[in-house]
Amino acid sequence: MALQAKRKRISHSNSQARASTSQADPFSDGDGVRERFVEGSIRRIKMQNFLTYDLAEVYPGPNLNMIVGANGTGKSSIVCAICLGLAGKTAILGRGDKVGLYVKRGCSRGMVEIELYRTAGNLVIQRDINVDSNQSVWQLNGRPSNQKQVEEEVRALRIQVGNLCQFLPQEKVGEFAKMSKPELLEATEKSVGPPEMYNFHCELKSFRNKERDLENVCKEKASFLKKAMQRNERNKHDVERYQKKKRHLELIQLLEKKKPWVEYEEARKELEQVKKEREEVRKSLKELKEQRAPMLRKIQSIDNRLQPTHDQIKEMTANIREATQKCKQKQDQLDNKNKQIEDIKQSLSLKQAEEADRQKRMANTRHLIADLQAQLERCGDHDDLGPRLDELHGQLRSNQEERGKVESERADLRRQRDRDMAELRLLQNRMRSLEDMLNRKEEKLRSRFTDTHKALLWLRQNKQLFKGNAYEPMMLEIRVRDARHSKYIESHIPVNDLRAFVFQKQEDMERFMVEVKISGHSHTHTHTYTNPYTQSTALNLTMCACSQVRDSQNLRVNAVIAPPDSHASKPASRPLDSLKRFGFFSYLRELFDAPDEIMSYLCYQYRVNEVPVGTEQTKNMIETVIRESQLRMIYTADEKYTVKKSSYSSKTISSNSALRPPQFLTVTIDAEEKRQLEEQLRVVEARVKDIDAQMAALQERQVRLDQRDNELRAQKKELSDLKGKRRQLEQKISTKQDSLKQMEQSAVDLQRVEQDSQQKVCAVHTQKVAIAAEFVQHMKRRATLSREKVCLSLETVALTAEKNQLETDCREGSTELRALEQRCADLDRRKASLLSTCKSLMQRASEKCNMRPGEVAVPPELHDVFSMLPNTLEDIEAMLNEERTRAELFTGISETVVEEYNRREQEIKNLEKELEEKKNALDTYRQNISEVKERWLNPLRQLVERINEKFSEFFRSMQCAGEVDLHSENEEEYDKYGIRIRVKFRNSTQLHELTPHHQSGGERSVSTMLYLMALQELNLCPFRVVDEINQGMDPVNERRVFDIVVRTACKGTTSQYFFITPKLLQNLQYADEMMVLCVHNGTHMLPPSDWSSQAFLRRRARQKPSHHGN
Repeated sequence: MALQAKRKRISHSNSQARASTSQADPFSDGDGVRERFVEGSIRRIKMQNFLTYDLAEVYPGPNLNMIVGANGTGKSSIVCAICLGLAGKTAILGRGDKVGLYVKRGCSRGMVEIELYRTAGNLVIQRDINVDSNQSVWQLNGRPSNQKQVEEEVRALRIQVGNLCQFLPQEKVGEFAKMSKPELLEATEKSVGPPEMYNFHCELKSFRNKERDLENVCKEKASFLKKAMQRNERNKHDVERYQKKKRHLELIQLLEKKKPWVEYEEARKELEQVKKEREEVRKSLKELKEQRAPMLRKIQSIDNRLQPTHDQIKEMTANIREATQKCKQKQDQLDNKNKQIEDIKQSLSLKQAEEADRQKRMANTRHLIADLQAQLERCGDHDDLGPRLDELHGQLRSNQEERGKVESERADLRRQRDRDMAELRLLQNRMRSLEDMLNRKEEKLRSRFTDTHKALLWLRQNKQLFKGNAYEPMMLEIRVRDARHSKYIESHIPVNDLRAFVFQKQEDMERFMVEVKISGHSHTHTHTYTNPYTQSTALNLTMCACSQVRDSQNLRVNAVIAPPDSHASKPASRPLDSLKRFGFFSYLRELFDAPDEIMSYLCYQYRVNEVPVGTEQTKNMIETVIRESQLRMIYTADEKYTVKKSSYSSKTISSNSALRPPQFLTVTIDAEEKRQLEEQLRVVEARVKDIDAQMAALQERQVRLDQRDNELRAQKKELSDLKGKRRQLEQKISTKQDSLKQMEQSAVDLQRVEQDSQQKVCAVHTQKVAIAAEFVQHMKRRATLSREKVCLSLETVALTAEKNQLETDCREGSTELRALEQRCADLDRRKASLLSTCKSLMQRASEKCNMRPGEVAVPPELHDVFSMLPNTLEDIEAMLNEERTRAELFTGISETVVEEYNRREQEIKNLEKELEEKKNALDTYRQNISEVKERWLNPLRQLVERINEKFSEFFRSMQCAGEVDLHSENEEEYDKYGIRIRVKFRNSTQLHELTPHHQSGGERSVSTMLYLMALQELNLCPFRVVDEINQGMDPVNERRVFDIVVRTACKGTTSQYFFITPKLLQNLQYADEMMVLCVHNGTHMLPPSDWSSQAFLRRRARQKPSHHGN
C-alpha cells in the first residue's frame, strides 16, 4: 500500500483523553488534486467533545477514504459526525434519540464542524450541541444560522444523509436488504437520478391518485345519475295522478272560498229582518207601560208610608231586647245572692262539725296518756345499764380499730398487687411481641424451606441427645441490632448458611445425621475463603419419640460445625477509626448478635469482623477508597464492592452489585432484652404470689374480727332496747300532753260564730230587695214597649194588605208586558248573534281570499271565478262533496313524491353537468400523465439499465450472477414501480430476489455493497458512506468486493467514498488515489502536539534501506 506524506493520523486515548489537533489541509496544494473533488464533497471533519473524541480533525481524500481501526476506537463516531453535522436526524444512526447523547460523557457541550467543497467557495457548517437543553446552535461560514437554512444548503448540494443508497451507517446495514422495491427505487432516484426524475415520479403518483379519484368519482356519479333517472321514470305516473288530484283540490279550495261569502250574504239578510221585527216589539212595549203607570205610582206611595213604620218597629224591637237583657242581669244577681246565703250556712255547719271532732280527739288523747303512764310504771328503774353500755362501746372501738388496720394493710397489698399485675401484663405483652417476631421468622423459614423447618421441629424435641450446643438455623439465632442493616448481613451470608444448623461438636453433628438416617449426598459451600467445617447434607429425617424411629422423609437441610477455636472476639486487622475518613461506621460483626459458636463460624468463614460498612460518603469517593484502603470487600449504603488484583497486570479490578432487599433478618430481636424480660417476669410473678398469700391471711383475720363485732353489737342492741323503751314511753306521754294542750287552746266560740252568720245573711237579704225593685222596673218598661210594637205591627199589616192587592191587580195586566219584554230580549240576542256571525263570516271570507284588513268586497280577480260556481249553499255543498270524493280517489300519492321528483330532475341536470366536467378533467389528467410518464419512464429505464450493466459486471467478476431491473405489476400504478435486485452465488441455483430471509447475511452484504458501487460511477451525489458492511462476508467475497470498491471508487470520474471497516485481509490491492485513515486509541498514544507527519516519513525512509538489506 502506498502511503502519501499528506495523510493524517487520527488518535484518541481512553484514559488520558488525548486527541489529535488540526493541521493544515493536506489537499490545499496542487490544483489537480483540488479539481478532483466534486461539488459537495467533504474536505474536512472536526470533532470536539464528540462521542470518543476530545478534539480531532479529519481531512478525507476526493476518492476512496478507508477508515480502519479496532472496534471501539471511534470509526463510527466519524460517521455520526458526518450525519449530525449535515443536519441529519438521530434516527438515521439508530443509536440514541437525543442529540445530547452524542456529546462525550462528562462534557456539557460538544461540537461538529464539516467543510464541504464548492467551486464558489467552500461551505463550513458548525453544530454546537448543548447536553442540558438537548439543543443545537448552527453556524454557516462562521455566521449564526438555523437548522432549516443548513438543510436547504445541504439539499442544494444533493446531499441526502437519510438515503440508504448514499449514507449507510453501521446500524442500518441490515435495513438495506429490508427495503421494499418502491423504497429502493425512490432512494436510487434521489441518489443518482437527475433532479427532475424523482419529482416526475412524485407527480406521476400524485396524478395517478387524482386520476383514480376522478375515475371513482365519474363511476359514482354515472351510477347515481342512472339510478336517479330510473327512479324518476318510475315516479312519473304518480306525478301525473298528483297533478289531477291537485286540480280537484284547487276547485275545492275555490268552493271553500266562495262558501263563506254565500253564508255571509244569507246571514246579513236575516239580520236586517231581525232588526225590523225588534223595532215593532219595542213600540208595543212602550204603549203597554204607559197604560200601567197610575197603578205603579200608588204602590210606590204605600211603600213610602211603610218604610218609617218598619224603622219604628225595628227601634222598638231593639229597646225590648235591651230591657230583656237587663232583666236577665238582675235575675243573675238575685241568684248570686241566694248562693252567698247558702255558702254562709254551709260555713257555719263546718265550724260546728270541727268543734265536735275536737272534743272527741281530746277525749281520746286523755285516755291514751293514762295508758302510757300505766306502762311506764310497770317498766321500773335500770340504773346499771349505763356502765354495761360503756364497756361494750370500748370493746367495739377496739375491735373496729383492729379491723381498720387489717383493711388498710389489705388496701396497701391490693394497690401493690395492682401495680405488680400491670407491670406483669406489660412484661407479658412485650414477651408476646418478641415471641410473635420469632414466630414470624420461623414462619418465613417454614414457607421458604419446608425441609429445614421439619428438621427444626425434630431438633427441638431431641436436644437432649447432644452433648454440646446444637443451634437452630442461623436466620433464627442471628439478632440484627437495627433492621436497616439486615440487607448487609443477608447480602454477605449465603442463604444456604442462613438456613444451616450449627453444632459445637463433631460427634453431635454425626449423631444428628445417624439418628435421622441421613441419605443422599453431601455438598460444601463455595466461598472466597476455604472452610473445612461446612457440610450440606440431604437428610432422611425421622420424627422420633422415646428414641424410636417411626416415619422417614427425604429432606434436604444444611449443617455446619463451629471452628474448634473461637473467632467470635477476634479483633479486626485494622481499627475502625482509621477507616472513618472514608465514611465507614462499623464492621459487619458489630451490626448483629449471635451465639458465640455461630459468631465464631461467621468470623472464620465470612470474615464479618473484617468487612466494613460505609455510607453514601463511601460511595461518592469509592475510587479513592478502593485505591487507598486496600480492602477486599466493601459495603456502601446500597451497594457491595468486591476488589481483586489481576494476576497478569497487577491491576486492581473492582465489581459492584446492588444490595438485595432483606427477606429473613428484617425482624430484629435483642437477646439481652429477652433475657432481662424473662428475669423480670420471674421476679414480678414471685412478688404477686407473696402478696396473694399475705392477702389470704389478712382475709381470715378479717373474718374473725367481723364475727366479734357482730356479737358485741347484738349485746349492745339488747341493752339499748331496754334503756330506750322507758325513754320512748316518756317521750310519747310528753308529746300527747303537748298535743292535748294545743287542742284545748284551739277551742271555737260557736255562739259568736252563729251570730256572725245571721248578720251576714240579713245583709245579703237587704241587697236582694234592692235588686228585686230594679228587676220589676225593667219588666214594666219591656211590657210598655211590647204594647207599642203590637200597635205599629197592626198598622203595617193593613198597609201591606192594600199593597198586595194593588200588586195582584198589576200582575194580572203585566203578563203581556213580560211576553213583550221577553220577545224584545230574544230579538236583541238574535241580533247580536247574527251580527257576530256576520263579522266572523266576513273575517273568514277575507282570510279565505287573502284580503287586506278593511276590505269588505269580493276581490276583482275572484269575480269571474265565483260567477262560474253555484250561488246557493246547497249547490256549493253538493259540488264540494263531489270534488272531495274525486280527490279521495287518488290515494297513495304524497306531495313529497312530487317534490322528490322535481328535486331529482334538478339533480339529474346538475349531475350531467358535473359528470361532463369530471370527464374533461380526467382526460386532462390522463394527458398530463402520458406526458410526464414519457419524460420519467424512459430516462428511468436507461438509468436502471446502466445500473444493471455495472451490477452484473461486478457479479460476473466474482463468478456469480446478478441483475437489476425495473419491476411493476401494473404499468399504471406508479407507486408500485420498484427496483428488483436478483442474485445467485452458486451455479446450481437460479436467480433469486434479494430479501432479508432468502440470502445469508454475507450474501446480503455483498449484494448491498455491489449495488452501491454500481451507483458510484453515476456520480450524482457528492459522497457515499458505508459503515462496516464487510463484517458478514467470507474472506473470498470480501477480497473480491474490496477489489471492486478500490477499482470503482478510485476512478477520477467518481464521487467521494467513505469505507469504514475494523479489519482488512492481507495482501489486498490498493490504489494511490486511496486515503487510508487509521484510528487508534490507548494509554501509550503519542500526544497530538508531539506528532509530525514529516518526521514520521523521514524516519520511515531511513528504515527502508535496512529492510532491503535484510
